[in-house]
Amino acid sequence: MTDITFSRRAFGLGALASTAAVAACGNGVGSRGSNTIDARVDSTLAEMYRNFPNTQTLAQKANGMLVMPLVTEAGLGFGGAYGRGALRVNTATVDYYSVAKASGGLQIGAQQYAHVLFFMTDDALQDFRRSPGWAAGADLEYVISDRGDSVNAETTTVLAPVLAAVFGRAGLRVGATLEGTKYTRIIP
Repeated sequence: MTDITFSRRAFGLGALASTAAVAACGNGVGSRGSNTIDARVDSTLAEMYRNFPNTQTLAQKANGMLVMPLVTEAGLGFGGAYGRGALRVNTATVDYYSVAKASGGLQIGAQQYAHVLFFMTDDALQDFRRSPGWAAGADLEYVISDRGDSVNAETTTVLAPVLAAVFGRAGLRVGATLEGTKYTRIIP
């Protein structure tokens, strides 16, 4: 009989590696190409506009939108998330981005969701585009945070420089926030 013992470090590294593998598989890593990303972005925007019609008004007022069609997030002690999407300005794709997130703590499960960042000011859009790796912070205003929520674009919300819509959740993990999420420009 073989005696296998695992240290916490080995378990943690194994969990992190499997989390990265799950996140990568669910997001088409290896199926590179701007056409694939653009098709997914179009589909995600159509779904958002169909399920949350008031987001069309936000899109018209926004200086740009970062659309992440599929973000896969998984965790077992340590966790991570990954996805790819496109930045659209005046309905045209101008850049492609990846999103990554790492977390630690008491967590277990996996989920997939889409999210869209609305850049409501030119300064917010330019700061995002100039940054080598932009990190989402706690100052994001959420207009959709769950399937049951409606779009709450009040005057104070519309004055926020960046608005976030998180929707289309599927999986067995509680909560999806964009805090601590890092966006990096990619070449598909």
